[in-house]
Amino acid sequence: MSDLTLLPSPEMLNALGADFLPGLMGIRFTHVERGLLRSELTVRPNLLAPNGFLHAATVVALADTTCGYGTRLLLPEGANGFTTIELKSNHLGTAREGLVTCEARSVHTGRTTQVWDAEVTGSGGKLMALFRCTQAVLYPR
Repeated sequence: MSDLTLLPSPEMLNALGADFLPGLMGIRFTHVERGLLRSELTVRPNLLAPNGFLHAATVVALADTTCGYGTRLLLPEGANGFTTIELKSNHLGTAREGLVTCEARSVHTGRTTQVWDAEVTGSGGKLMALFRCTQAVLYPR
């Protein structure tokens, strides 16, 4: 999206991912602005690991999706996409039920890379994970 004055609504982002992994996981966007996105998902049994706790990959997918959609909204003129080139997560807690939320913020939005940080929290505001990802900005060949 090159015209940053026309940011999509959370509903538009939810529709964008409906037929892909974000939709399959139940990720819902709740807030969209330049450099700041919020999302959430409801913990359900098929998002848990066999030990009964929220699977770490669920947390990573929530954070990476939120940062990725933010990257998409801040692509520089002429760019036609992006890809995650590095991600790091620190898991500090988990959940068995309830609502898990993510807040992602841009740290760097350059011509060739973007860096995003995200915090994932569980019910009651319990910090569950810290996340950082670096995105490579792609241009047509």
